[in-house]
Amino acid sequence: MAGVAVLAIGGCRKPLLATGEERSQFDRYDRVREQDPSPYYMDEFGRRRPNLRGRLLPRE
Repeated sequence: MAGVAVLAIGGCRKPLLATGEERSQFDRYDRVREQDPSPYYMDEFGRRRPNLRGRLLPRE
């Protein structure tokens, strides 16, 4: 029971970085030039999905 309680409490913390916070030295550069990918996209079924591929691909 104690292990479950510890895991439940640990899952309720705030995220390390806020949504608008820069994650690397290149984030501000991309945002100023309007090249930053959106964090989410809508798939073919209308569900909101994280844009992992768009955020991990190399920049042009």
